[in-house]
Amino acid sequence: MPDREPPGWPWLRERLVRLRQATRPGAVPEAAPAAVVRTAVVTDSAAALPADWVRAFTADGRLTVVAMPVMVGAEIYGEGEDDLTAAIAVALASGTPVKTSRPSPGQFEQAYLAALKRGFDSVVSIHISGELSGTADSARLAAGRVGIPVEVLDSRTVGMAQGMGVQSAVVAAADGRNAQEVRTFAEERLARTKVYFYVPSLEQLRRGGRIGAAASLWGTMFSIKPLLAVEGGRIVPLERIRSAAKAIARLEEIVAADAASRPPGQARLAVHHFGNPAEAEQLAARLAVLLPESPPAQISALPAVLAAHAGLGVLAVIVGVSSTPPDGGSLAAGTAGGAAGSPGGAGESSGAGE
Repeated sequence: MPDREPPGWPWLRERLVRLRQATRPGAVPEAAPAAVVRTAVVTDSAAALPADWVRAFTADGRLTVVAMPVMVGAEIYGEGEDDLTAAIAVALASGTPVKTSRPSPGQFEQAYLAALKRGFDSVVSIHISGELSGTADSARLAAGRVGIPVEVLDSRTVGMAQGMGVQSAVVAAADGRNAQEVRTFAEERLARTKVYFYVPSLEQLRRGGRIGAAASLWGTMFSIKPLLAVEGGRIVPLERIRSAAKAIARLEEIVAADAASRPPGQARLAVHHFGNPAEAEQLAARLAVLLPESPPAQISALPAVLAAHAGLGVLAVIVGVSSTPPDGGSLAAGTAGGAAGSPGGAGESSGAGE
């Protein structure tokens, strides 16, 4: 199913339209001058960003998503290639090796130089946890080679948890903030984001070095259906449950308790799946009943670089806070409102990096 429009996206879309209009030749200034967007945002495909965000902001260079390579057998793919998802699904089902790799420093260097050519003053580059991949290291190497200041941020998380941080950075940049302020706003949102997920088997995570061999063997021998989380940048066991149905029910309980502990209406949810969209829809529907004050969850397939490690049948839920100011307010107001009373604590954390 298509990605659902995330909460706050209409606010940002309207604001960027005003910014573009204000910078056109002959435009009449508004009573309050529009902010000038001087900071570009770069990320990697592990952020699992909704397709509408990628389409809207990559056209003018405000956002660049660097693809992470995926190797299926002897073939190397880039995120977004038409047949990649099907190839991974077939490979996982047949036992064909599936591996991932970090982007090269040259890919990031090209992204940063493109931002410089488009007239941006700085870049904030937000990436998958350094405990899971060496992507941020590649970004740092590239940052030292270019003539534009680059703030490299290890998100300490993955999936739409990372994506929410990226979206927050785009919001801050649209508000005319400098690179350090953009980074700070993204860090604040990332610190309030949690990842919880269920996988039918730990084997694919073990093969990719994301969990220990002992944990995988324990789950296989006793037919345990594990619930996992991302803490301090690593994948960690959360609970071990005897059946898939009970594991998914418990995942709902954990997510609902986390979201309910946040300020009313502030929790934002995303649901990821791979090969099981109907289960994701059903999970999101049940969460909507449990959390009537929260906006509907965004539902999307895991990006290939994550599906390669999680395997078929994964269900992941990300709990975060709004990336945009409430009621169309300024970033300063949105930051203050979001900070009040938020229980936060994203620490995210796991395995060997690529």
